[in-house]
Amino acid sequence: MSTTHFPIAIIGAGLGGLTAARVLHVHGIELAIFELEASAAARTQGGMLDIHETNGQKALHAAGLHDDFLKIVHEGGQAMRLLGPDGTVHVAEEDDGTGGRPEVDRGDLRDLLLGSLPGGTIHWGRKVTGARTLGDGRHEVTFADGSAITTDLLIGADGAWSRIRPLVSSAWPAYTGISFVETDLFDADTRHPRSAAVIGGGFFIALGHERGVLAHRESDGSLHVYTALKADEGWLDTVDFTDQAAAKAAVLAHFEDWDEGLRALVADADTITSRRIHALPVGHRWHRVPGVTLLGDAAHVMSPFAGEGANLAMLDGAELALAIAAHPGDTEAALAAYEEALFPRSEESAAESAANLDTMFGECGLEQMVAFFTSGPAAQ
Repeated sequence: MSTTHFPIAIIGAGLGGLTAARVLHVHGIELAIFELEASAAARTQGGMLDIHETNGQKALHAAGLHDDFLKIVHEGGQAMRLLGPDGTVHVAEEDDGTGGRPEVDRGDLRDLLLGSLPGGTIHWGRKVTGARTLGDGRHEVTFADGSAITTDLLIGADGAWSRIRPLVSSAWPAYTGISFVETDLFDADTRHPRSAAVIGGGFFIALGHERGVLAHRESDGSLHVYTALKADEGWLDTVDFTDQAAAKAAVLAHFEDWDEGLRALVADADTITSRRIHALPVGHRWHRVPGVTLLGDAAHVMSPFAGEGANLAMLDGAELALAIAAHPGDTEAALAAYEEALFPRSEESAAESAANLDTMFGECGLEQMVAFFTSGPAAQ
């Protein structure tokens, strides 16, 4: 088995790992990324993200990419609509261009980060099979292709099911009680005009009866929809998602009393897939382990109901890289400083996400969310 040494190894080329790599590169620090996917084009990268001034945009400033980010923002994407199950619009906010959470296509943002790194930085098609401590802060990582690396600093940016996390923590993501069924409606204005009119120009929420529909208008003119249900962990296994008609019927059986315009977001969809929503315990943290740390979902995967996941991952990456740059030759001081800030900020966001889940899918979810958007600072 061949083994190569890298001073800094980042496992995972998601937004957090790429941001860390970019900020390290800006500071002239050598690093390598190892990514499971075979190439940058191996799969689509998901839907729209709102990038917040306080974290995601802060990371982009540190990466020297904020001006380029503004060029790929989806105009009008900060519009928001909140409906009830009967189709009544309770809240409607337009995007006047002054909001602090501009929307961007995840794929476009990832491409921006990828393009900012030197060629050869990312080693594609490297599936991690194991990681172990060698002592003195060094680690070895092995891959499915039979290769291995050693590193002085191992950064786990490999998502919710991180293979690096067990080096520092025995915690594992747990099912939150919410299952998503995701649908796409392509070329919406032409092929699905009713659904396009229901969603509007940006983010969309419909809530009621401990169920919900969340959606975005994508930059390519499609609609991406998340139908959310409180369900047993095994419920999705009872639905055959290879049979679109059967899958749609199974989902719509839970929305029989909903407005037909909302049901059409599933009934008329061009695709249908599913996923369970998992989260690490709120306040997840670990004792300092020499030569290794985590960022993004590997460190604090949470439900998506605060909209912070991608933003936190990017801020994690930037803050970690800045800490490394600020402590040349002292990796442990850098990691200690990074984790000291990481733990409280991720706990705050995880608590918010968990509370929002309980609110949105509670008995009075619609009423509470209307109040959230129409009163106090949240309405500003």
